[in-house]
Amino acid sequence: MLQSLRNIVQELNAARDLNAMLEIIVRRVKAEMRTSVCSIYLRDGASGSYVLMATDGLYPESVGKVSLAAGEGLVGLVVEREEPLNLDQAHTHPAFQYFPSTGEERYSAFLGAPIIHHREVLGVIVVQQAESRRFDEGEEAFLVTVSAQLAGVIAHAEATGTLASMGSQHREASFHGIAAAPGVAIGRAQIIAAPANLAAVPFSPCEDPEAEIAFFKKALASARREIRAVGERLKANLNREEQALFDAYVSMLDDASLAAEVCERIRQMVSAPRAWSEVMLEHVHRFEAMSDGYFRDRAADVRDLGARVLQHLRQQKKTRQSFGENSILVGEELTAAMLAEIPRENLKGLVSIKGSSNSHVAIVARAMGIPTVMGADALPFERIDGAELVVDGYRGEIHVHPSQQLRRRYEAIVREEQALAASLDLLADQPCITTDGKRVRLWVNTGLMADVVRSLERGAEGVGLYRTEVPFLMRERFPSEEEQRAIYREQLEAFSPNPVTMRTLDIGGDKALSYFPIEEENPFLGWRGIRVTLDHPEIFLGQVRAMMKASLGLNNLRILLPMISGINEFEAARKLVLRAHDELREEGYDIALPPLGVMIEVPSAVYQARALALRADFLSVGTNDLTQYLLAVDRNNSRVAGLYNAFHPAVLAALKAIVDAAHAEGTEVGICGELAGDPGGALLLVAMGYDVLSMNATNLPRIKATLRAANCSELTDLLDGVLQMECGESIYHKVQLVLQQLGLHTLLQPGG
Repeated sequence: MLQSLRNIVQELNAARDLNAMLEIIVRRVKAEMRTSVCSIYLRDGASGSYVLMATDGLYPESVGKVSLAAGEGLVGLVVEREEPLNLDQAHTHPAFQYFPSTGEERYSAFLGAPIIHHREVLGVIVVQQAESRRFDEGEEAFLVTVSAQLAGVIAHAEATGTLASMGSQHREASFHGIAAAPGVAIGRAQIIAAPANLAAVPFSPCEDPEAEIAFFKKALASARREIRAVGERLKANLNREEQALFDAYVSMLDDASLAAEVCERIRQMVSAPRAWSEVMLEHVHRFEAMSDGYFRDRAADVRDLGARVLQHLRQQKKTRQSFGENSILVGEELTAAMLAEIPRENLKGLVSIKGSSNSHVAIVARAMGIPTVMGADALPFERIDGAELVVDGYRGEIHVHPSQQLRRRYEAIVREEQALAASLDLLADQPCITTDGKRVRLWVNTGLMADVVRSLERGAEGVGLYRTEVPFLMRERFPSEEEQRAIYREQLEAFSPNPVTMRTLDIGGDKALSYFPIEEENPFLGWRGIRVTLDHPEIFLGQVRAMMKASLGLNNLRILLPMISGINEFEAARKLVLRAHDELREEGYDIALPPLGVMIEVPSAVYQARALALRADFLSVGTNDLTQYLLAVDRNNSRVAGLYNAFHPAVLAALKAIVDAAHAEGTEVGICGELAGDPGGALLLVAMGYDVLSMNATNLPRIKATLRAANCSELTDLLDGVLQMECGESIYHKVQLVLQQLGLHTLLQPGG
């Protein structure tokens, strides 16, 4: 049955629309389970009833006409119970309801499984048998597995409007990802695909099939000539098997039946790139389904050939993609380079199917103030081109075809954001002082020169975290020491005389360099941060030398070490820093030794905070990683991102322990994680005694307004109460209530 399920999934991947998928399901399940009937009922969003949408065994004319409410009939009972129903004599069950139009009076056995997506019953899949039959546990498990596969398909169909025939023009659908850049965007989806990814070609129609066919044949001929030329050019360096691969490519392109398949789809008003991708993916899936290993391996060759031709189809297109005024860029894996394709004034939001909140494009988006959601892996992006979207960069949500009510709510949030931004800008030149006179230093986290202007405009007093990995991510090789020096100099000069804290290279985890790949089964517990650079002292020394040379005459540099888990790592890194400083002094550079700090972001460092504070010049807490390590929650995994909570009692207790340990040794300690940029988080951190709060420039005015309205003695009372609480959600709501009492309700994030 496992192989049968794989074959069904492969057929579904090649299906063009929902109707084709449903027909495949009912036909294949009926055959695999050797039953008389397989039917699928789907929820109608308008009425809430469940409509028969596909069947193999019941009367075809009943499709779209028979419907049941939750609790009505056996299908409605499956919906109500949200679990399978297995009966050998269905007609004797009290809930049985007879529909003459279906012809189901002939069938005795009944097995129904709910189709559930994100806790909502989207439909029911049913198999029926003429003879009395109790389906066994394996058969029941198989149907449940099929229903789980079908749930995602139907959720996608709801999002794309495929279910419009069931009563509503467009079905509102919501998808979850990772909040990567705050804000709300309302606009139209603009799909941007990778250059040659067959699976990422969006569905698009063609207006003139014959012209599209001519265009397709021209691109096919160009690809054929290129492959022949490459094969001929490399002939002397290829063995017989490799030569045969080029011959096979040309042979497939010469195959009239392949071109005929594509042309047939184009005549059905489908664009050439989409038609080509559909046909080639079907061939790929056929090869993958073969039992012979040699033929399964050929699937990769077919995919490669498809990508080569797709590249030519893309190059042949002369029309440049146009972007409207309210464009939301959507793609499988957005890159910073893709942002250059759209005018900034037209770009309202970003959605990436892959990636994390620390992806390069997410960093750029935060610097540009573009609401962004990453890791939205359930979103059917290739089928929503032009659809209206709402991107909630606070919660990591995407709403497709939003209702008028939802749209109005988010429009109000946008207006509130604009009004708030205008009022907060007036605070840029004002100091951050609480109502009872406590001065709080507000710094910024940066990584790009684009951050500098925004940071200075918003009154930043220094840089608490400069991500030096950004220049490394933007290149195809390690930047030279001189290239690094020039980049670091720009940052140091821009903020001089205020301090700039430069974190040494922090790669690994979800930040990989294309030219220095790190592949691990568990990257967040693997080779990352200081572990990489201590293993490669040539990288560390070159970077530290570049930082120090950049600080010549400015003396506002602070160096921060990431991912320190113990004293030995700190001492090893300090020796290298001292060595680099000695080398520069010997070379004639009159540079003072910069302060050296430790990032506290792993649990072991929490328990050694006092020992580290004794040795380091300052501590800086990275609450993002510290929270995920304490709670064992990958914050870049959308499935568990909801469990990530920086207000968890364990996190707050750790933060209090760190600041107490640092101050016991007279060492300054700051925060450079996202919690510092949360109004409620800032209140608690100031109450704990943190000396510096560093955050994204976008959040700085919001935090300044929050703290200028607060009183430290009252915050101490708040902290004492919060530290006695046992639930993160309760703590969060308690803090939000305090913000409202301070008259700061406009500073709360939507829903806060």
